[in-house]
Amino acid sequence: MTTRNYPAMVTMPPGPRARAIVDRDRAWTSHSYIKEYPLVVARGEGAMVEDVDGNRYLDFMAGIAVASTGFGHPRVVSAVQEAASRFLHICGSDFYYESMAALCERLAKLAPGPTKKRVFLTNSGTEATEAAIKLARHSTRRTAMVAFHGAFHGRSTGAVSLTSSKARQHAGFGPLLPDVHHVPYAYRYRCAWCSRADRCGLACVDNIRADLFTRHVDPHDVAAIFVEPIQGEGGYIVPPDGFLRSLRELCDAYGILLVFDEIQCGIGRTGKMWACDHEGVEPDILLTAKGLGSGMPIGAMIARESIDRWQGGAHGSTFGGNPVCCAAALATLDAVETELMANAAAMGERLLHGARALMEKHAIIGDVRGRGLMVGIEFVRDRGTREPAPDVVRALVERAFSRGLLLLGAGKSALRLAPPLVVDAQDIDTGLGIIDECLAAGSR
Repeated sequence: MTTRNYPAMVTMPPGPRARAIVDRDRAWTSHSYIKEYPLVVARGEGAMVEDVDGNRYLDFMAGIAVASTGFGHPRVVSAVQEAASRFLHICGSDFYYESMAALCERLAKLAPGPTKKRVFLTNSGTEATEAAIKLARHSTRRTAMVAFHGAFHGRSTGAVSLTSSKARQHAGFGPLLPDVHHVPYAYRYRCAWCSRADRCGLACVDNIRADLFTRHVDPHDVAAIFVEPIQGEGGYIVPPDGFLRSLRELCDAYGILLVFDEIQCGIGRTGKMWACDHEGVEPDILLTAKGLGSGMPIGAMIARESIDRWQGGAHGSTFGGNPVCCAAALATLDAVETELMANAAAMGERLLHGARALMEKHAIIGDVRGRGLMVGIEFVRDRGTREPAPDVVRALVERAFSRGLLLLGAGKSALRLAPPLVVDAQDIDTGLGIIDECLAAGSR
């Protein structure tokens, strides 16, 4: 192993400089911000984050899967600097510049499936969701939407109507978008139909037809089904093989659009460009953001040309597709395609193997699942009852933070492991070692 200067803790976080910034932030920022723990970032490099007091951390959450190429990837930084030196912005909804055309062409060609695509650029994943809601209704002339329990599609009014992650994200904001229906996700570990069975029969998909389309909404009134090919905020849940194909068949039977939200699971994170590539299923609309710009604010809605039937002015964005952000996205895609997607596959295998070894050692781990560098570890009080243990996750995240490892929870009692795609074997082993130490300390 090479000598690394991280993790390295020089003071218990938050240190004095961090505390001052935390206090200032709390005095002036909106109460809506969550602030998972008092990390105050000064700089980053690769998979390392340094705080304002000089503590250096190994990052296993990549700013919620945003820092896909790590912190300060030279290819991305150079592209941003070069673009910024020419001009910072002009509205891509009204005028032309090469980087916007290039990125839309690149994403359209990278999108899954053989059909021609068209691309609308946004500032975020939430905005991509909003664009998809509008386009789906406009294209089909239908109103109803279907999404899944545990889903997270954003927090603006339309997007949060599809979101089914936490009640507090809905509380006090109603009435939300009407005609939105939620159904169970293919959550094998906690499935009402097959969690204890030897195999999955995809009863969750059959139930859409048997229950939702029979008792609640006519399928010919449904514009779109929105689904995360790997559920993110719901707990890093990998559905069984065949789930996406079954949804495709269901949508095709009733003329419903299938929308894949790859905002968290796309851009090489699973070892393929898109998580849906693992099943070879083509959606009608694909949403991306987060890792697309390596931290620069950019997202996209990628739609089949056959459904991109709205007219000029039907939708737009002042800042979506900003030229500096487009440059960052193009450089990110270069890095992901040429090296980091393969690294995510290789290091993901190492991470998943290591997480399963932790499960053999710690009875409080009930399930381990993942693809590439998107791994979920679910904690339970008892493997027999599978009772969730959210307090264990909270304590683990805080304990790891104090030891120089950045983690985040997901779902009710899962830990998400989503390091930057630049991590190597030493980073993986170091992070797993710290998690092991924290779990051992917590059991004493």
